[in-house]
Amino acid sequence: MDELRTFLPTDFKPADVPALFPAAGRRYGRAPLTEGWTTDEAARALMLAAVPPAEVQEIYRYGDTAEKLAVLKALPLLTIGDEGVPLLEDALRTNDTRLVAAALGGPYADRLGPEAWRQAVLKCVFMGVPLNNVHRLHERADSDLGAMLRAFAHERQAAGRDMPADATALLDRLQED
Repeated sequence: MDELRTFLPTDFKPADVPALFPAAGRRYGRAPLTEGWTTDEAARALMLAAVPPAEVQEIYRYGDTAEKLAVLKALPLLTIGDEGVPLLEDALRTNDTRLVAAALGGPYADRLGPEAWRQAVLKCVFMGVPLNNVHRLHERADSDLGAMLRAFAHERQAAGRDMPADATALLDRLQED
């Protein structure tokens, strides 16, 4: 993370974050970095690490999709504790597959309670978000999720629609357990 600090201005102050955060894409570019991160997301994560949790929530609330994605990806790196869970919940209420995938794609998703997590996984199936994006899916999947998937599969079948292959594979695995 230290080598990434070169992205930020040498005279960077936490008070600068509200002005710098929205401009990160223009200032730092959007080039792929590593492990699904882009340069603007990395710069934004560094900025978020410098501000208190309440400001992280405000930045998310007023951000565009790219800014919200950066916040969601950065949550596991921040000392925000459970104060970031409402941000996951907000992302999971959207119909933006990128936000839903980001909310479940990292270790911060472990902070979702079992019921909310199961509903989020079912939403992924409904929206076509690949389940391989869901952090610790096979560790957290349980018989309750299996029952939800089974009911959804029956609905899809009744409507003449197929289940996504990854959801069918997960359902098969859960039925074996």
